[in-house]
Amino acid sequence: MLADKRRAVTAHPLAAIVSELDRFGISHMLAGSFASTFHGDPRTTNDIDLVIDPSHEQLDRFVRGLDAERFYVSAEAAREAFEQRRQFNVVLLDSGWKADLIIRKERPFSRAEFGRRQPAEIAGVRVHVATAEDTIIAKLEWARAGESERQLRDVVGILSVSGEGLDREYLMRWITELGLTEMW
Repeated sequence: MLADKRRAVTAHPLAAIVSELDRFGISHMLAGSFASTFHGDPRTTNDIDLVIDPSHEQLDRFVRGLDAERFYVSAEAAREAFEQRRQFNVVLLDSGWKADLIIRKERPFSRAEFGRRQPAEIAGVRVHVATAEDTIIAKLEWARAGESERQLRDVVGILSVSGEGLDREYLMRWITELGLTEMW
């Protein structure tokens, strides 16, 4: 038991949270700054953004099944996030890292984005990550919501690294449909 706790402390926080999501059969997709770093320029962050697509029962088992000595999660916040299709947090107590678990929205773009996620290895962890195009679109939405400078820098970073390989038709379809043309 002590060896397991030591291993948990030394493992990357991404490994800890992905392992728990996998244990409870919750489909997930790495997004946010980890995804933009994967597809573009690196930047530091203190949280992990994961879009998740659980059933109500899976989410309840996940929240009840987390080891309270390793993780902090509010069951009430998770329940509200599920009902409102928003996010809740899980804090990894040994490292102080925070995982923002974002319930997948019920809209066409979010379903397409989640369906396009790609397998990758990040920080030694096998995970599904949002595509470069979907990361750009998500970053543009965050920029429009008021966090523009950092989000737009991430978009520029993705364009500079992945620009030639981007599916421009897909990008423009969703940028137009989601009203992000001005941000683009």
